[in-house]
Amino acid sequence: MIEDVFIKKLFDNDRRSVARSISIVERNNSESAELLKNIFANVGNAYRIGITGPPGAGKSTITNQLTKFLRKQGKTVGIIAVDPTSPFTGGALLGDRVRMSDIGQDNGVFIRSMATRGSLGGLSKKAVDAADVLDSAGYDFVIMETVGVGQSELDIAQAADTTIVVLVPESGDAVQAMKAGLMEIADFFVLNKSDRPGAQQASAALKTILAMRGHDEHSWMPNIIKSIASENKGIPEINDEINRHKDYLIKTEKFKLNREKRMRVRIKELVEEKLRSELWSESRENSLNLSLEKVVTGNLSPYHIAEELLVNFKNQI
Repeated sequence: MIEDVFIKKLFDNDRRSVARSISIVERNNSESAELLKNIFANVGNAYRIGITGPPGAGKSTITNQLTKFLRKQGKTVGIIAVDPTSPFTGGALLGDRVRMSDIGQDNGVFIRSMATRGSLGGLSKKAVDAADVLDSAGYDFVIMETVGVGQSELDIAQAADTTIVVLVPESGDAVQAMKAGLMEIADFFVLNKSDRPGAQQASAALKTILAMRGHDEHSWMPNIIKSIASENKGIPEINDEINRHKDYLIKTEKFKLNREKRMRVRIKELVEEKLRSELWSESRENSLNLSLEKVVTGNLSPYHIAEELLVNFKNQI
Protein backbone atom coordinates (compact mmCIF):
# COMPACT_ATOMS: atom_id res chain seq x y z
CA MET A 1 0.00 0.00 0.00
CA ILE A 2 1.49 3.34 -1.11
CA GLU A 3 0.90 5.98 1.56
CA ASP A 4 -0.23 9.54 0.70
CA VAL A 5 2.62 10.94 2.83
CA PHE A 6 5.15 9.09 0.66
CA ILE A 7 3.58 10.44 -2.56
CA LYS A 8 3.65 13.97 -1.14
CA LYS A 9 7.36 13.62 -0.30
CA LEU A 10 8.00 12.42 -3.85
CA PHE A 11 6.13 15.41 -5.31
CA ASP A 12 8.20 17.65 -2.99
CA ASN A 13 11.38 16.20 -4.54
CA ASP A 14 12.57 14.39 -1.42
CA ARG A 15 15.62 12.53 -2.79
CA ARG A 16 15.14 9.43 -0.64
CA SER A 17 11.52 9.16 -1.80
CA VAL A 18 12.60 9.58 -5.44
CA ALA A 19 15.22 6.83 -5.07
CA ARG A 20 12.78 4.50 -3.31
CA SER A 21 10.09 5.14 -5.94
CA ILE A 22 12.44 4.14 -8.77
CA SER A 23 13.37 0.99 -6.84
CA ILE A 24 9.65 0.20 -6.52
CA VAL A 25 8.96 0.60 -10.26
CA GLU A 26 11.97 -1.61 -11.07
CA ARG A 27 10.32 -4.48 -9.19
CA ASN A 28 7.44 -4.49 -11.70
CA ASN A 29 4.85 -5.80 -9.25
CA SER A 30 1.43 -4.67 -7.95
CA GLU A 31 3.07 -2.02 -5.74
CA SER A 32 4.85 -0.47 -8.73
CA ALA A 33 1.57 -0.35 -10.71
CA GLU A 34 -0.14 1.35 -7.75
CA LEU A 35 2.65 3.93 -7.47
CA LEU A 36 2.59 4.75 -11.18
CA LYS A 37 -1.19 5.20 -11.08
CA ASN A 38 -0.92 7.56 -8.10
CA ILE A 39 1.76 9.80 -9.62
CA PHE A 40 0.45 10.03 -13.18
CA ALA A 41 -1.60 13.19 -12.55
CA ASN A 42 1.72 14.92 -11.81
CA VAL A 43 3.49 13.60 -14.92
CA GLY A 44 3.96 15.47 -18.20
CA ASN A 45 5.82 18.65 -17.28
CA ALA A 46 9.42 17.54 -17.79
CA TYR A 47 11.01 17.78 -21.23
CA ARG A 48 12.52 14.41 -22.11
CA ILE A 49 15.79 14.15 -24.00
CA GLY A 50 17.14 10.85 -25.35
CA ILE A 51 20.86 10.50 -26.02
CA THR A 52 22.07 7.45 -27.92
CA GLY A 53 24.79 6.32 -30.29
CA PRO A 54 27.55 3.73 -30.65
CA PRO A 55 29.79 2.80 -27.69
CA GLY A 56 32.64 5.21 -27.01
CA ALA A 57 31.02 8.14 -28.82
CA GLY A 58 31.01 10.28 -25.67
CA LYS A 59 27.33 10.08 -24.69
CA SER A 60 28.08 10.25 -20.95
CA THR A 61 30.42 13.22 -21.38
CA ILE A 62 27.79 15.10 -23.38
CA THR A 63 25.13 14.25 -20.78
CA ASN A 64 27.47 15.48 -18.05
CA GLN A 65 28.32 18.79 -19.77
CA LEU A 66 24.75 19.44 -20.94
CA THR A 67 23.50 18.91 -17.37
CA LYS A 68 26.05 21.45 -16.06
CA PHE A 69 24.90 23.91 -18.72
CA LEU A 70 21.22 23.46 -17.79
CA ARG A 71 22.02 23.84 -14.09
CA LYS A 72 23.68 27.20 -14.79
CA GLN A 73 20.33 28.24 -16.27
CA GLY A 74 18.63 27.26 -13.02
CA LYS A 75 17.02 24.10 -14.44
CA THR A 76 16.82 20.81 -12.55
CA VAL A 77 17.81 17.59 -14.29
CA GLY A 78 16.98 13.93 -13.74
CA ILE A 79 19.20 11.41 -15.53
CA ILE A 80 18.39 7.80 -16.36
CA ALA A 81 21.70 6.21 -17.40
CA VAL A 82 20.92 2.82 -18.89
CA ASP A 83 23.91 0.51 -18.53
CA PRO A 84 24.47 -2.99 -19.91
CA THR A 85 23.12 -5.64 -17.58
CA SER A 86 25.77 -7.35 -15.47
CA PRO A 87 25.99 -11.02 -16.50
CA PHE A 88 26.58 -11.94 -12.85
CA THR A 89 24.09 -9.89 -10.85
CA GLY A 90 21.55 -8.79 -13.48
CA GLY A 91 22.08 -5.21 -12.27
CA ALA A 92 23.53 -2.16 -13.97
CA LEU A 93 27.31 -1.93 -14.16
CA LEU A 94 27.10 1.69 -12.90
CA GLY A 95 29.70 2.93 -15.36
CA ASP A 96 27.75 6.07 -16.19
CA ARG A 97 27.29 7.06 -12.57
CA VAL A 98 31.04 6.81 -11.99
CA ARG A 99 31.71 9.04 -15.00
CA MET A 100 29.14 11.61 -13.80
CA SER A 101 30.38 11.75 -10.20
CA ASP A 102 31.07 15.51 -10.39
CA ILE A 103 27.41 16.40 -11.03
CA GLY A 104 26.08 13.66 -8.75
CA GLN A 105 26.67 15.87 -5.68
CA ASP A 106 24.42 18.64 -7.05
CA ASN A 107 21.03 18.73 -5.28
CA GLY A 108 19.41 19.87 -8.53
CA VAL A 109 20.54 16.69 -10.29
CA PHE A 110 19.37 13.12 -9.71
CA ILE A 111 21.21 10.26 -11.45
CA ARG A 112 20.01 6.68 -11.60
CA SER A 113 21.74 3.82 -13.41
CA MET A 114 19.46 1.10 -14.69
CA ALA A 115 20.10 -2.20 -16.41
CA THR A 116 18.95 -2.92 -19.96
CA ARG A 117 17.56 -6.26 -18.70
CA GLY A 118 17.95 -7.79 -22.14
CA SER A 119 16.14 -5.01 -24.00
CA LEU A 120 17.68 -5.03 -27.50
CA GLY A 121 16.65 -1.46 -28.17
CA GLY A 122 19.08 -0.28 -25.51
CA LEU A 123 16.44 1.17 -23.17
CA SER A 124 15.03 -0.78 -20.23
CA LYS A 125 11.22 -0.79 -20.25
CA LYS A 126 11.30 0.26 -16.60
CA ALA A 127 13.44 3.29 -17.54
CA VAL A 128 10.32 4.95 -18.97
CA ASP A 129 8.53 4.39 -15.66
CA ALA A 130 11.57 5.80 -13.82
CA ALA A 131 11.37 8.86 -16.08
CA ASP A 132 7.75 9.29 -14.95
CA VAL A 133 8.94 9.24 -11.32
CA LEU A 134 11.51 11.99 -12.02
CA ASP A 135 8.90 13.94 -13.98
CA SER A 136 6.44 13.76 -11.08
CA ALA A 137 9.18 14.87 -8.67
CA GLY A 138 9.36 18.17 -10.55
CA TYR A 139 12.57 17.92 -12.60
CA ASP A 140 12.57 20.31 -15.55
CA PHE A 141 14.48 17.92 -17.81
CA VAL A 142 14.77 14.15 -17.86
CA ILE A 143 17.75 12.88 -19.85
CA MET A 144 17.73 9.22 -20.88
CA GLU A 145 21.13 8.02 -21.99
CA THR A 146 21.08 4.57 -23.58
CA VAL A 147 23.68 1.93 -24.19
CA GLY A 148 24.75 2.10 -27.82
CA VAL A 149 24.33 -1.49 -28.90
CA GLY A 150 24.18 -0.88 -32.64
CA GLN A 151 20.60 -2.17 -32.74
CA SER A 152 17.64 -0.14 -33.94
CA GLU A 153 16.99 2.00 -30.89
CA LEU A 154 13.39 2.85 -31.66
CA ASP A 155 12.37 2.65 -28.03
CA ILE A 156 14.44 5.74 -27.11
CA ALA A 157 12.64 7.68 -29.86
CA GLN A 158 9.32 6.50 -28.43
CA ALA A 159 10.30 7.69 -24.96
CA ALA A 160 11.90 11.09 -25.66
CA ASP A 161 10.63 14.44 -26.96
CA THR A 162 14.01 15.12 -28.59
CA THR A 163 16.38 12.32 -29.59
CA ILE A 164 20.08 13.08 -30.04
CA VAL A 165 22.34 10.60 -31.85
CA VAL A 166 26.02 10.99 -30.98
CA LEU A 167 28.59 9.89 -33.55
CA VAL A 168 32.36 10.30 -33.89
CA PRO A 169 34.54 10.60 -37.01
CA GLU A 170 35.70 7.02 -36.37
CA SER A 171 32.09 5.87 -36.76
CA GLY A 172 33.40 5.92 -40.30
CA ASP A 173 30.94 5.33 -43.07
CA ALA A 174 27.75 7.21 -42.21
CA VAL A 175 25.86 4.54 -44.16
CA GLN A 176 26.83 2.10 -41.39
CA ALA A 177 25.09 4.40 -38.91
CA MET A 178 22.03 4.31 -41.13
CA LYS A 179 22.09 0.50 -41.09
CA ALA A 180 22.14 0.61 -37.29
CA GLY A 181 18.78 2.36 -37.40
CA LEU A 182 20.16 5.54 -35.84
CA MET A 183 19.58 7.72 -38.91
CA GLU A 184 15.81 7.38 -38.70
CA ILE A 185 15.37 8.27 -35.04
CA ALA A 186 17.68 11.30 -34.74
CA ASP A 187 16.12 14.73 -34.29
CA PHE A 188 19.66 15.95 -34.67
CA PHE A 189 23.18 14.56 -34.68
CA VAL A 190 26.16 15.46 -32.55
CA LEU A 191 29.50 14.73 -34.20
CA ASN A 192 31.61 14.49 -31.06
CA LYS A 193 35.43 14.49 -30.91
CA SER A 194 35.23 16.64 -34.04
CA ASP A 195 38.87 17.69 -33.69
CA ARG A 196 39.89 14.25 -34.90
CA PRO A 197 40.81 13.45 -38.53
CA GLY A 198 37.87 12.61 -40.76
CA ALA A 199 35.36 14.88 -39.01
CA GLN A 200 34.72 17.00 -42.10
CA GLN A 201 34.21 13.94 -44.31
CA ALA A 202 31.88 12.30 -41.78
CA SER A 203 29.80 15.48 -41.53
CA ALA A 204 29.58 15.79 -45.33
CA ALA A 205 28.53 12.13 -45.68
CA LEU A 206 25.80 12.59 -43.07
CA LYS A 207 24.50 15.71 -44.81
CA THR A 208 24.38 13.86 -48.14
CA ILE A 209 22.34 11.01 -46.69
CA LEU A 210 19.97 13.39 -44.87
CA ALA A 211 19.40 15.38 -48.08
CA MET A 212 18.21 12.17 -49.79
CA ARG A 213 15.34 11.82 -47.29
CA GLY A 214 11.84 12.59 -48.51
CA HIS A 215 10.89 16.01 -47.14
CA ASP A 216 8.99 19.21 -47.84
CA GLU A 217 9.01 22.79 -46.51
CA HIS A 218 7.21 21.66 -43.32
CA SER A 219 9.55 18.78 -42.50
CA TRP A 220 12.05 18.87 -39.65
CA MET A 221 15.55 18.40 -41.07
CA PRO A 222 18.10 17.15 -38.51
CA ASN A 223 21.15 19.33 -38.06
CA ILE A 224 24.68 18.13 -37.39
CA ILE A 225 26.30 19.83 -34.39
CA LYS A 226 30.06 19.47 -33.96
CA SER A 227 31.37 19.14 -30.43
CA ILE A 228 34.40 18.30 -28.33
CA ALA A 229 32.51 17.43 -25.16
CA SER A 230 35.64 16.66 -23.13
CA GLU A 231 36.63 20.33 -23.63
CA ASN A 232 33.06 21.59 -23.18
CA LYS A 233 32.91 22.77 -26.80
CA GLY A 234 29.61 22.64 -28.68
CA ILE A 235 27.41 22.25 -25.58
CA PRO A 236 25.61 25.65 -25.95
CA GLU A 237 24.92 24.74 -29.58
CA ILE A 238 23.45 21.38 -28.50
CA ASN A 239 21.20 23.20 -26.02
CA ASP A 240 20.14 25.69 -28.72
CA GLU A 241 19.25 22.83 -31.07
CA ILE A 242 17.15 21.13 -28.37
CA ASN A 243 15.23 24.39 -27.90
CA ARG A 244 14.86 24.84 -31.67
CA HIS A 245 13.40 21.35 -31.98
CA LYS A 246 11.09 21.91 -29.02
CA ASP A 247 9.83 25.17 -30.58
CA TYR A 248 9.23 23.35 -33.89
CA LEU A 249 7.22 20.62 -32.13
CA ILE A 250 5.04 23.13 -30.29
CA LYS A 251 4.54 25.36 -33.34
CA THR A 252 3.47 22.43 -35.56
CA GLU A 253 1.40 20.83 -32.75
CA LYS A 254 3.53 17.70 -33.08
CA PHE A 255 4.53 17.92 -29.42
CA LYS A 256 1.07 16.80 -28.26
CA LEU A 257 0.62 14.36 -31.16
CA ASN A 258 3.98 12.67 -30.47
CA ARG A 259 3.12 12.24 -26.80
CA GLU A 260 -0.25 10.76 -27.75
CA LYS A 261 1.51 8.28 -30.07
CA ARG A 262 3.90 7.32 -27.28
CA MET A 263 1.01 6.74 -24.88
CA ARG A 264 -0.77 4.57 -27.47
CA VAL A 265 2.34 2.38 -27.83
CA ARG A 266 2.83 2.23 -24.07
CA ILE A 267 -0.78 1.25 -23.34
CA LYS A 268 -0.59 -1.52 -25.96
CA GLU A 269 2.64 -2.80 -24.41
CA LEU A 270 1.06 -2.81 -20.94
CA VAL A 271 -2.01 -4.69 -22.18
CA GLU A 272 0.18 -7.25 -24.00
CA GLU A 273 2.34 -7.71 -20.91
CA LYS A 274 -0.72 -8.29 -18.69
CA LEU A 275 -2.28 -10.69 -21.21
CA ARG A 276 0.98 -12.63 -21.48
CA SER A 277 1.23 -13.08 -17.72
CA GLU A 278 -2.47 -14.09 -17.53
CA LEU A 279 -2.19 -16.46 -20.48
CA TRP A 280 0.79 -18.42 -19.18
CA SER A 281 -0.76 -19.58 -15.96
CA GLU A 282 0.56 -22.75 -14.34
CA SER A 283 -2.29 -24.85 -15.75
CA ARG A 284 -1.64 -23.70 -19.34
CA GLU A 285 2.11 -24.27 -18.93
CA ASN A 286 1.29 -27.81 -17.80
CA SER A 287 -1.08 -28.27 -20.74
CA LEU A 288 1.67 -27.12 -23.11
CA ASN A 289 4.19 -29.51 -21.56
CA LEU A 290 1.80 -32.45 -22.02
CA SER A 291 1.34 -31.54 -25.71
CA LEU A 292 5.02 -31.14 -26.57
CA GLU A 293 5.67 -34.85 -27.18
CA LYS A 294 2.83 -34.98 -29.73
CA VAL A 295 4.35 -31.97 -31.52
CA VAL A 296 7.85 -33.46 -31.57
CA THR A 297 6.58 -36.81 -32.93
CA GLY A 298 4.64 -34.98 -35.63
CA ASN A 299 1.18 -36.01 -34.48
CA LEU A 300 0.12 -32.40 -33.84
CA SER A 301 1.12 -29.05 -35.33
CA PRO A 302 2.42 -26.21 -33.07
CA TYR A 303 -0.33 -24.09 -34.68
CA HIS A 304 -2.96 -26.58 -33.50
CA ILE A 305 -1.65 -26.43 -29.92
CA ALA A 306 -1.45 -22.61 -30.02
CA GLU A 307 -5.05 -22.28 -31.23
CA GLU A 308 -6.24 -24.74 -28.58
CA LEU A 309 -4.51 -22.77 -25.79
CA LEU A 310 -6.01 -19.51 -27.04
CA VAL A 311 -9.52 -20.97 -27.24
CA ASN A 312 -9.21 -22.27 -23.66
CA PHE A 313 -7.96 -18.85 -22.54
CA LYS A 314 -10.86 -17.02 -24.22
CA ASN A 315 -13.38 -19.42 -22.71
CA GLN A 316 -11.92 -18.84 -19.26
CA ILE A 317 -12.26 -15.06 -19.71
